[in-house]
Amino acid sequence: MMKVIQRLYSIYGSIVFILTFLVLLPVFAFTIEISGRKARGRKLNRVWSRVFFGMLFFRVRMENLHQFKVKGPYVIVANHFSYLDIPVLGLIPFDLVFIGKSSLGKVPLFGYMFKNLHIAVDRNSLKSRGKSVQRAREALDQGSSVVFFPEGGISSTEPPKMARFKDGAFKAAVDKQIPVIPITLSYNHLILPDDGRFLLRYKPVKVVIHPPVSVEGLGIRGVGELKEKCYRIIQEQLWKDNESLKEK
Repeated sequence: MMKVIQRLYSIYGSIVFILTFLVLLPVFAFTIEISGRKARGRKLNRVWSRVFFGMLFFRVRMENLHQFKVKGPYVIVANHFSYLDIPVLGLIPFDLVFIGKSSLGKVPLFGYMFKNLHIAVDRNSLKSRGKSVQRAREALDQGSSVVFFPEGGISSTEPPKMARFKDGAFKAAVDKQIPVIPITLSYNHLILPDDGRFLLRYKPVKVVIHPPVSVEGLGIRGVGELKEKCYRIIQEQLWKDNESLKEK
C-alpha cells in the first residue's frame, strides 16, 4: 500500500512540476526574447520552486541565509546527488546562474528556458567545459552568482559520500577574486534518489549555507587547497546530518 501511495505522490509531483512550468513559460519567453532581462527570468525560477515545494507540502529548512551578506556575486558550490538539487537551490532569493549538464538543454520547452537563462555544459567535451567556465566568468562580471556542482554531475555511487571535486569552480573564484560559498544539501538523495525510479519520499528538505571562503590573495597554485577546504566543509556536514537522522 505504501508503495502505491509513494507512486501516486510522485506522479502528483511530476504533474505539479510540469504544469507550473507551462503556466510560467510565456513569461520566461518574454524575459528571454523581448525584454532582454534574463535576471528577471531567473527570478521566475524562485517563484516556480516556491510553488512546487508548497504544493508538495515539503518543509524546507534553509540555515544561515544571512551568509549572503550582500547580493554578490559569489561562486557557490554544492553537493549533487539528486535531480531535486537545482529546484531546492532555486529557493535562494538571489540571482543565481546554474551550470547543468547539456542534456537539460535538450528537454523540450524546459531546455529552451535552461540554456537561455543558465549554462548547459557537455562534461565529456573539453571545449564545452572551457566555454562554460568562460560563460560563468561573464555571469560573475555581470553581478550574478554562479552555482557549480563540482563533482561534475550526479557521479557519487554511495551518497552521502561525495565524489572528488573538479577544479573549474575554484579556478573561476580565484581568477575573479570572488568568495566561495559552500552549500550542503543534506537529504535530497533520500527524498529523490538517483536510482532511475523517480520516486519521491516525503522528508524535510535541509539546506546549510556555510560561511564564505575567502580567496583574497590566492593564485592558481591555491586552487587545490581551496577545493579541498570546500570539500571538507560540505562532506563533514553531510556526515553529521545523516548520522543525526539515523538516530531519530
